[in-house]
Amino acid sequence: MTAGGATRTITILGATGSVGASTLDLVRRNRDMFRVVALTANGNAAQLAALAREFGAEVAVVADEAALPELREALAGSGIAAAGGAAAVIEAAARGADITMAAIVGCAGLAPTMAAIECGKAVALANKEALVSAGEVMTAAVARTGATLLPVDSEHNAIFQCLAGNDPAHVHAITLTASGGPFREWDMERIHRATPAEAVKHPTWSMGAKISVDSATMMNKGLEFIEAFHLFPVGVEKLRIVIHPQSIVHSMVEYRDGSTLAQLGPSDMRVPIASALAWPARMDTPCAPLDLAAIGSLSFFKPDEVRFPATRVAREAVIAGGAAPAVLNAANEIAVAAFLAGQIAFTRIVQCAEDVLARGLPTPPASLEEVIAVDLEARVRAAELMESVI
Repeated sequence: MTAGGATRTITILGATGSVGASTLDLVRRNRDMFRVVALTANGNAAQLAALAREFGAEVAVVADEAALPELREALAGSGIAAAGGAAAVIEAAARGADITMAAIVGCAGLAPTMAAIECGKAVALANKEALVSAGEVMTAAVARTGATLLPVDSEHNAIFQCLAGNDPAHVHAITLTASGGPFREWDMERIHRATPAEAVKHPTWSMGAKISVDSATMMNKGLEFIEAFHLFPVGVEKLRIVIHPQSIVHSMVEYRDGSTLAQLGPSDMRVPIASALAWPARMDTPCAPLDLAAIGSLSFFKPDEVRFPATRVAREAVIAGGAAPAVLNAANEIAVAAFLAGQIAFTRIVQCAEDVLARGLPTPPASLEEVIAVDLEARVRAAELMESVI
């Protein structure tokens, strides 16, 4: 049960992904706290149907309409509604659950996330593009509807926890921690020759290929810097990044009186997810508590923006504002895909994204539709650039 004694309704957008799986693991362990309204997936109808049956969802939705017949067959006789297509995913998000986990990867998650925000309820935000590409649009919608954004990224969730009950006006600095990725101690020549297989081997987190490459380039931290700018209105000059290889301190908030609050925890996404699901209360997780004596020591280093320029590029994009963050995000995705396909060198990823930004920016987007148009245009520009350097 929730702190107030009532069961909380929940919708999970992206139920078959890693964040969705971790969310459902917590729901499974705390069944009296939640009632599942809707589950969505891209196209894995069999897995989605199994989850919908297990959790008694009201509706299950596949974004890929070609998978709808399989989903309907798998749910036959269950009483669970089945739907397919992008519009159906948006409708699922708009059902007004008490809390919606927004975990659809990429720009496909923008419209469903906005639909959830429009309901004026709690939205647990795990979709990076929502604030990187559409920060002004989405924060304006949050202000208008009274929705509550609960960050799920471990770093932003840590900051959210450290800010609880404190006036942002008293914040001196917010520090995002970064593991530094697998190439933190490599020289430039070795970094340039890094392979996709090496780039996806993250030292502390288990993640997908794209986000693992972003961690290796430090672009993931750059994008998180942009997210933090929108989530925590303290100004770009008060946002900092520090390398912390152990990934135990997830982020810190320093106050004007010299006090610094830090959130520590294991490298397990169920911890920040649990924080969002139970907010403003707490809930149990299966994660083992930290043993600081066993860990022994924690280390911190300044970022090296010569070897890893992504954080500089992201900071410049958020200062430029307008369409720049959306262009950066889209161009980076195209460049990462080209690297994973063996088409460009590792060091070309951030350079390509910076080159796309340097070619000029579209008009600042004022709506979600305009954000999506900017994203598509940037992808075309980046793809053309990829062809010229391959």
